[in-house]
Amino acid sequence: MKYKLIALDLDGTLNTDDKTITPKTRDALLKAQQQGLIIALCSARPVPGLYKDMKTLELEKHHGILIAYNGGKILRAEDKEILHQQIFPRGLAIEILKHLEHYPVTPIIDDGERFYVTDENGYMVRHECRNNQMECTEVPSLTDCLNFDLVKILMSVRPEELWDMLPQVSKPFEDALVFVRTAPFYIEAMPKGLNKAEGLRRTCELLHISPEEVISFGDAENDLEMIKFSGRGVAMGNACDALKEAADEVTLTNNEDGIAHSLERLLTAGGC
Repeated sequence: MKYKLIALDLDGTLNTDDKTITPKTRDALLKAQQQGLIIALCSARPVPGLYKDMKTLELEKHHGILIAYNGGKILRAEDKEILHQQIFPRGLAIEILKHLEHYPVTPIIDDGERFYVTDENGYMVRHECRNNQMECTEVPSLTDCLNFDLVKILMSVRPEELWDMLPQVSKPFEDALVFVRTAPFYIEAMPKGLNKAEGLRRTCELLHISPEEVISFGDAENDLEMIKFSGRGVAMGNACDALKEAADEVTLTNNEDGIAHSLERLLTAGGC
């Protein structure tokens, strides 16, 4: 199989636990691009949260793709042109935000450049700002400040409460939305049908690439559809059990150059 595109989750996959890309993994991905493969960063993060890794991997020079918000927004790395975007219905967003006021979760929304919260000292708020290199604005009410297009609603919740909260916050909206755990302390609400696989499918159509020509790497529940969609789905050694079961192979962990370990074999076995 001649692969043409590598789809990469970021946290827990491309990034080590200290939020860096190791030299070995970087070199493997630069080599793949030099051989003609395209890299797509596929993350739940807002677009600015992808820029650091985009620059490290030189995606602007190699026609890379940015798939942000779990597939809700797709851009070309070289000029940031938006290729696709799916907007959260405004009325539904307000309804959800009002609903969340009754639960011990911290809603975090963004306009693509800045986060908005009702408590800037809320659980994991500062972590999210650092992780995406974005500023945060504290407002009295999220519903009152919502004068911009919204792609997703992020909720931070303490890990010991997450699985109890997930069905409670999601049940009234289960016909229109998908609520997914994207980290031990995050729940994300997205329009139904929106996921990384859908973002990757649209990207493949734009680039005239078939799913069989895609290698994808992931570690979490929100990578599951992407792993199943791709011709070669690779779960990191630190991935959740569901992802490992669905993947074509399990590689080393994100701290052990798992991506480089797999690519060295896949791309030298007639795959590039």
